[in-house]
Amino acid sequence: MNIRTMIDEINQVYLGNPKVVELCVTSLLANGHVLLEDVPGTGKTMLAKTLATSFHGDFSRIQFTADLLPSDIIGSDFFNLKTQEFENKQGPIFSNIVLIDEINRAVPRTQSALLEAMEERQVTVGGKTYHLPTPFFVIATQNPIESSGTFSLPDAQLDRFMMCLHTGYPTEEFELQLLEESVTETRKTILANVDFEQLLQYRADAMKIHISKDVLRYIVSIATASRSHRNVQTGISPRATIALSKAAQSYAYIHNRDYVTPEDIKFLAPYVFAHRLTLTLEGEIKSSKAMVVEEILESVPVPVEMGM
Repeated sequence: MNIRTMIDEINQVYLGNPKVVELCVTSLLANGHVLLEDVPGTGKTMLAKTLATSFHGDFSRIQFTADLLPSDIIGSDFFNLKTQEFENKQGPIFSNIVLIDEINRAVPRTQSALLEAMEERQVTVGGKTYHLPTPFFVIATQNPIESSGTFSLPDAQLDRFMMCLHTGYPTEEFELQLLEESVTETRKTILANVDFEQLLQYRADAMKIHISKDVLRYIVSIATASRSHRNVQTGISPRATIALSKAAQSYAYIHNRDYVTPEDIKFLAPYVFAHRLTLTLEGEIKSSKAMVVEEILESVPVPVEMGM
């Protein structure tokens, strides 16, 4: 089964925005993580579960609350009375796909437990390092910022997410189909699965997609423009430019191309860059992060020729 078939299978089960599915798979192939910002009941959990069942992987769901401790996520050491030794009990983070519901409900101390896991694919417990399974993919959901009892994610945490996506409400056609399946209890399931070897091969093939120096220079130009924008306090980091280049390679691979185009960069930049920006006070009043990225994309010349 090729990667396109995998995406089509997911869309048969997840009756939502097909673009979001494509972007999630793009992040998965690029070894990134996804933050979903949307209201409850729009299928975020179903999307994560469907992604997990689309290949032979383990799935964990962690509900973040204010009283959740870091050890509830990464695990802890306990003393075994039988062996008279300390042993490690792994937490739910040790899965291939981890859904973190309402990530901004947890206190910053608990949120910070994800930093090492998401960046280095490992956790440290009791001075010992434990490697997470491969592949390791985090999908986190976040409530609207005006919700009570939430703790905004720090910039360092936001920077760990390759993309920030909005699922939105389903179309009337999809919602009607969803209701019909609910009434008749005939929910579709994934028919084909991708094994680990196939998925890792997809990743390897995606990272071989050609990205010209002109396109790389285009990415850098966008990042540079963000750092001097009048409404931006903190611009795009080098980590973000690397994330965009890898996402563009995966996106081109999904669309059966062996090279990245400037149009790929323009399309993906809002999803990869916007959540990483820190706006000035005036910028927050007059604009939004998405609008700032669009302004930057309009101001930076698009390369016409690529060095293939």
